[in-house]
Amino acid sequence: MPAGKRFKIASIGAGNVGATVAQYCVELELGDVVLTDIIEGLPQGKALDLTEAGPIRGYSCKVHGTNYYKDIEGADIVIVTAGLPRKPGMTRLDLLEKNGAIVSGICENIKRYAPDSTVIVVTNPLDVMVYLAYQKLGFPPNRVMGMAGCLDSARMRSFVAMELGVSMKNVDTMVLGSHGDDMVPLPHYTTVSGIPITKLLPQERIDAIVERTRKGGGEIVALLKTGSAFYAPAASAVRMAQAILRDEKQVLPCAAYLTGQYGLNDVYMGVPCVLGQDGVERILELEISDEDRASLHKSAEEVRTGIAGLRERGIL
Repeated sequence: MPAGKRFKIASIGAGNVGATVAQYCVELELGDVVLTDIIEGLPQGKALDLTEAGPIRGYSCKVHGTNYYKDIEGADIVIVTAGLPRKPGMTRLDLLEKNGAIVSGICENIKRYAPDSTVIVVTNPLDVMVYLAYQKLGFPPNRVMGMAGCLDSARMRSFVAMELGVSMKNVDTMVLGSHGDDMVPLPHYTTVSGIPITKLLPQERIDAIVERTRKGGGEIVALLKTGSAFYAPAASAVRMAQAILRDEKQVLPCAAYLTGQYGLNDVYMGVPCVLGQDGVERILELEISDEDRASLHKSAEEVRTGIAGLRERGIL
């Protein structure tokens, strides 16, 4: 990027996730944010509120609220959060048709106004929605990705730290697969300051953490009753945006387009990626057990079922 360039970030959707994305972006001073939503007054009000917090929180990036997609013109990063949230008893796939229609419309506008952007999809069912976005946008796959793995790994890090009574900063985890109940947490790639958790916890506690990670989103939905998680999903999307805008070459798990890695083709799945200024610059293929590979392929089948559902409904 040219020296002195100020990045432009578009957050599509001004609900809890989208507004928190805007907050985290400006607090990190990643760039100016355009907060976009179809509800009149909602993005404008939240943008003004965030602007007024700037003198206290110590940031000078601008936040602009709008109901017009043309205002995202020239965005470097577009983070798509718009869509219906999960409610108690709903699976992510229950959102398929309605959120598929929403994401399709958004992609038409991204393609028109921000054709050079890198797109991060947060909308559920995530792996299916990012595949839909990839197809609708026609962008190279390195510039279209999903947030999932970063969030799922963060949840597992939190649960390990809580179990052991250690700092979350000392915990590293890796979660592969789809963003749903078939995700594939990898305990043998989970460490505390380099120490494998298999040396620190009995198997039954590791199994409990794995299961809680898989159900992490549902646990929050059940507690909130009227909505779904937003702080951690927003933080995960912004962490990815930071790695791209600052060309960090950071290894983060995210939903990336697979072309043979892990024996999978033409599907988006959570895998470890090197994120930099070109988006997904590389996918790392880990050595995993036959059991984990089988679980990963089962996870991919869930995503393919969702993609088939979009085709049946004429959305894809």
